[in-house]
Amino acid sequence: MNIAMIGTGYVGLVSGVCFSDFGHDVTCVDMNADKIARLEAGEVPIFEPGLDALMATNVEAGRLSFTTDLAAAVAAADAVFIAVGTPTRRGDGHADLTYVEAATREIAAALDGYTVVVTKSTVPVGTNARVAAILKETAPEAEFDVASNPEFLREGAAIEDFMRPDRVVVGVENSEAGSRAREVMARIYRPLSLRDAPVIYTDLESAEMIKYAANAFLATKISFINEIAALCERVGADVQSVARGMGLDNRIGSKFLNAGPGYGGSCFPKDTKALARIGQEHACPMRITETVIEVNETVKRRMIDKVLDLFDGKLAGKRIGVLGVTFKPNTDDMRDAPALTIVPALVGAGAEVVVTDPEGEKEGAALLPGVTWAEDAYAAADGADALVILTEWNQFRALDLARIADVMRGDRVADLRNIYTAAEMAAAGLVLTGVGRD
Repeated sequence: MNIAMIGTGYVGLVSGVCFSDFGHDVTCVDMNADKIARLEAGEVPIFEPGLDALMATNVEAGRLSFTTDLAAAVAAADAVFIAVGTPTRRGDGHADLTYVEAATREIAAALDGYTVVVTKSTVPVGTNARVAAILKETAPEAEFDVASNPEFLREGAAIEDFMRPDRVVVGVENSEAGSRAREVMARIYRPLSLRDAPVIYTDLESAEMIKYAANAFLATKISFINEIAALCERVGADVQSVARGMGLDNRIGSKFLNAGPGYGGSCFPKDTKALARIGQEHACPMRITETVIEVNETVKRRMIDKVLDLFDGKLAGKRIGVLGVTFKPNTDDMRDAPALTIVPALVGAGAEVVVTDPEGEKEGAALLPGVTWAEDAYAAADGADALVILTEWNQFRALDLARIADVMRGDRVADLRNIYTAAEMAAAGLVLTGVGRD
């Protein structure tokens, strides 16, 4: 099938590349000419393991191309996916649909023959109905259907998630078998049927809601275990033991029960705020979600206090090494990363902060003024009074602790991802502060 992917951000680029690997002919569209030129030159603008090789393979096979010409791409397409940004709107926390609506109007003007217009962006309930209305208003003679196909991609594991998903959610106006839009979407995702991936067909509103509900629930698990971690510190319990005891209950599961400095990234902060706002607009407050948001901010501040407590609240003149600034490993994404709250607070307290991250400097250099960037963990630890582990990159999971101790000036380590044990640190002559543990 011929697919046009509008937007080459994280979701659009990964989805477009993976669809082309399914065997479809995919044209990725972006209005940023420089970005398209870089993509045509084989340069991937985001860090996602394996994406560069997969993109090159499908470009070479002739199934994947890039353009700024939206009209031509849409006119030739059987399905057009909208994968533009929906950032949090300033002031009210709602998802900003400016880019979605603008893309929809451009698509409407270019439709040629029956086309399924698919919203891939994360959008509030009712947005697909709005997309349909804009299409009818702009192109009253056009023949189309609207579908909702939310993404569930984990940064750092996006290709695996796309190729072997837990589920694919497709919302269409008529979800019954035999509907034209459903038939098109079934053909697009047919390669997954060989892998027994469940494809859930539902109405548009339910598809929109599934995305928000899923992300809010996962964020809730993170905030819950972080609150439990705070209590564990007060009562002398070990949050890792508690989480393991909880996670072995198959009604709960072990995923997203790792205590740490709070959630960040492109999805959870934005989607929890949007869901809370949707609830407010419909006089149905999402009280749990609202509390999850508050707890997450509290957790970040508690991490700052942990570092301050290493020196009785006095960081002036202290050198602090920070390992990891991206919101999670295997990505260069800095959006709402805990580091954006924690690191500036350390700088503001008078500390000399030296940071290192395998992929974070490209974005982090502008977002973290006042810090020095180091090549690796040992360079960041050199001369440091304390070391703070913020992101659990593999490079930081098997450090030579004796070497770390040798290059540091002090002996304090705040492991905010609970990678190491106190015994391991003590054996190297270091003093560990963890999260939810003595």
